[in-house]
Amino acid sequence: MKETTAQVRWERRTQRPLLVLAVLFAVAYAVPIVDSSASRSLTRACAVVEWTVWAAFAVDYLVRLGLAERRWDFARRHWLDLCAVALPLIQPLRLLRLVSTLMLVGRRARMASQVRLTTYVVGTVIGLLMFGSLAVLSVERDAPDGNIKTLGDAVWWSFTTMTTVGYGDHAPTTGLGRILAVGLMLSGIALLGVVTANIAAWFIARFERDDEEERRQTEAIRLLTREVRELRAEVAALSQRAAPPVGAVPAPPGPLPGAAAPDRA
Repeated sequence: MKETTAQVRWERRTQRPLLVLAVLFAVAYAVPIVDSSASRSLTRACAVVEWTVWAAFAVDYLVRLGLAERRWDFARRHWLDLCAVALPLIQPLRLLRLVSTLMLVGRRARMASQVRLTTYVVGTVIGLLMFGSLAVLSVERDAPDGNIKTLGDAVWWSFTTMTTVGYGDHAPTTGLGRILAVGLMLSGIALLGVVTANIAAWFIARFERDDEEERRQTEAIRLLTREVRELRAEVAALSQRAAPPVGAVPAPPGPLPGAAAPDRA
């Protein structure tokens, strides 16, 4: 029980620092791509930042594994985290570090109870749009037959791909670029489905609240109407009991108090 509590406490304490590191990773990943004329020292510094952020997420996974009550069950339930940690070790590519960092950030964001679904989906859409644009630009910019040469072209391609519009004016020509396109298509379809379902659920919940309020108001009006009818019936009964019978002769008035009795002599 203590190990589970320690694990939860660790996850709560490291939630915000890891998100900050993820933002730092995004900056380090974007700088060499956006600024193609960056110096070698700046590019090397960005690479160091990327590996440092990945190492922080790897340490986080190992700590959570060590604090877990049943480590084998933890590894089995968090196999996606393990793949994200081990992925960059298979082949030290910047794209693999990008994918693994996105996976780990997404897994940790789901653990945070304070992160609402809408906020998470919007953040995921923006992150995929940004990283998809940067990734395809880094792959396609130097391709001989590529037509994605600028950041604007990459952002436009990512947006049309995620929304499954696909105008075809810009398209990847390399194998890795097409793999990125497939991943972005599938992610866009899934996220659009989540957004649509979330909006539909919000409308349904709103309609249910309105119907419940209308039912409460109708019930209150019905109860009030019944009480008014009962009150009218009671008033009518009291009026009937207070009124004299029909055809009855009213009794003569008696002598006034203090008056003398009449002389019968």
